[in-house]
Amino acid sequence: VQLQASGGGLVLAGGSLRLSCAASGRTFSTNLVGWFRQFPGKEREFVASINAGSTRTTYADDVKGRFAISRDNAKKMMYLQMSNLTPEDTALYFCASATSPNVGRFIYWGRGTQVTVSS
Repeated sequence: VQLQASGGGLVLAGGSLRLSCAASGRTFSTNLVGWFRQFPGKEREFVASINAGSTRTTYADDVKGRFAISRDNAKKMMYLQMSNLTPEDTALYFCASATSPNVGRFIYWGRGTQVTVSS
């Protein structure tokens, strides 16, 4: 699976942004996928995940109610709708894929897309 994230940019605090991730490979639709972010000088951290059938989503506590993950298996796309952004959301965002439908370690990674939120 190859992944390519896009949609990052500069946004004012309180604004919204939608990240997209395009996937290639036959197994995308059968894999758990997710979004992660990395702050400067910090380890990459989990943001959200969605299982293969889109029946279960999981979010980090600090994005619950503000971010929404979704996927379109027919298009091999996944998305992260981010709302009510704050400067603390400024980070490099990555999309990732596991190798099983509901749980598993994320082993496929796309290149990050930068999100910058100004106050």
